[in-house]
Amino acid sequence: MNALLVYPEYPETFWSWKRIMKIIRRKAAFPPLGLLTVAAMMPEKWQKRLVDLNVRQLTDEDIKWADYIFVSAMITQKKSAKEIIARCNRLGKKVIVGGPMFTTECEESEGVDHFIIGEVEDIFPVFLKDLQNGCAKKVYTSDVHPDVAKTPIPSWKLINPKDYVSLAFQISRGCPFDCEFCDITVLNGRIPRIKCAEQILRELDAIRETGFRGMVLVVDDNFIGNKAKVKAILLSMIEWQKKNGYSFNFSTEASINLADDEELMKMMSEAGFTQVFLGLETPSAAGLAECGKKQNENRDVVACIKKIQNYGMHTAGGFIVGFDSDPETIFDDQINFIQQTGVIAAMVGLLGALPKTKLYYRLLREGRLLKTSTGNNTDCFLNFKSKMDSQVLMNGYKRVIKTIYSPKKYYERICNFLNEYNPRARKDKRRDWTNYRAFLMSVWYIGIFGRWLDRWYYWKTLFTALLKYPKAFPEAVAMQIWGLHLREVAEAISKT
Repeated sequence: MNALLVYPEYPETFWSWKRIMKIIRRKAAFPPLGLLTVAAMMPEKWQKRLVDLNVRQLTDEDIKWADYIFVSAMITQKKSAKEIIARCNRLGKKVIVGGPMFTTECEESEGVDHFIIGEVEDIFPVFLKDLQNGCAKKVYTSDVHPDVAKTPIPSWKLINPKDYVSLAFQISRGCPFDCEFCDITVLNGRIPRIKCAEQILRELDAIRETGFRGMVLVVDDNFIGNKAKVKAILLSMIEWQKKNGYSFNFSTEASINLADDEELMKMMSEAGFTQVFLGLETPSAAGLAECGKKQNENRDVVACIKKIQNYGMHTAGGFIVGFDSDPETIFDDQINFIQQTGVIAAMVGLLGALPKTKLYYRLLREGRLLKTSTGNNTDCFLNFKSKMDSQVLMNGYKRVIKTIYSPKKYYERICNFLNEYNPRARKDKRRDWTNYRAFLMSVWYIGIFGRWLDRWYYWKTLFTALLKYPKAFPEAVAMQIWGLHLREVAEAISKT
């Protein structure tokens, strides 16, 4: 049996980082962890091939080779996923699909032979058995959230790790919070399920055996959803890092209450966590209450962020405009809020109603839902009737993006960040060569051949870092490289 696993192409988005791949000599940001995990669940005797369209093109020869094509996709990959399915249909191949896009939009997907809806661990073995017995059903689904200890180690041999900026693995699933706009609880529930330390260390060993070194994304819905268990795991990760020469840095997603636990932040830093994404959403107390963001209410969010930064972790952040309670002053409020936080990678998006979320059903009841979400909250697509005049909302949103990614504001935010940032000692000197190469490439693309204003603030940033924050010089270089992508995405948004 020949199984072809296909990962659709991401459009140009905030997190695609496509515009800087030539500088860092990579082809894509992250590997398709879900498909690599599914591949590990297939019979060993099957021949398997993976095509990530973010790395290379899918050929007709690939499709003809396969007996079955397996496709997994996020909502933002919808256009590419539909094109893949149509190509497979034309060539008469069976298509099996799964992943977030198909879990929430199964009814709208055409040309699919079999759906795997929901988390795969309990469902996929049943499907495989039926497939081998010639009695496979159209839809396989389960409302039970499986034990993540059943998750196998991904089949890393199916990719070239050098194609990716970061590899990835998962420690837990689920989030104890229930924000109205978020689909995490729809997909993975509110009770965090966590792997045991032994399983996590085996996965780290497997990644290390690929030869990859550098950043590894921990793809948890909320890494600190169960703080007690996470601390026990971090102890094991710290020892693993010491034993293996600090092979990796880690990035993840967490809630703002991370700042309440200094022991946890210290352990994360010691384990090698250098980046954390936070859902910050809005400086408006009414907006936080509206969307049920209880963990952000009644706290000094800026102070919390600075505390996390002081433990050696970059803080990327998600911000939203378009809540029903937003006044027209929200745009200036967001700009000031973002600048105060020192959050460099600030993903500001329009509120969107993702399928099957609490927000989706509320707007549906109120007769305000207009279209299906694209899953990309930075593409100027509004899929519901907003309380604020839609043109005012759109213009205000574009102004926020244009302002915070102007070279001057971006530089000010970097300085704000560096003033709080306390980088941990670098224990793996081998990565210094990677940093050195990235620095030289940034000099070429930004410092010499960039636009004049970009060049000015590039050199100003580097000299500021050298003179005032020398330990954080690699971070200053990285932020200028990020800025190349973020600024161009912002300009594309402002022209929409």
